[in-house]
Amino acid sequence: MNKKNKKSNPIHLNNEYELVYSTNQNAFNYLQEEEEEEKINTKNQNLYIYIDKKNRCGKTVTIIEGFSCKYENLLQLEKELKKLCCSGGSIKDNKIIIQGNFKEKIKTFLQSKGYKITLK
Repeated sequence: MNKKNKKSNPIHLNNEYELVYSTNQNAFNYLQEEEEEEKINTKNQNLYIYIDKKNRCGKTVTIIEGFSCKYENLLQLEKELKKLCCSGGSIKDNKIIIQGNFKEKIKTFLQSKGYKITLK
């Protein structure tokens, strides 16, 4: 039998989630509270940006430290910085490490986001 002649049977999946109705207006306020907590408070964070070559076989990296936020927020910021610098990077010990010397570019980007920056 050819593949063209086969009839495909639709697959029906059972949904694990059910729709819930509530007359209480405050029933789902916990979702809004979680979103508010996830916002990064940039005004209270003093960040330090410096260049490092130690134990990296002579390769230069830009390190940003001084964050006081959740790991998920730090991961999002690291992703934005890597895209800005067209470079790789990682997060270690609550520090963002970007490959290459991008101190000034990162400084202007973070200042536009509202962070206080100190260059070392």
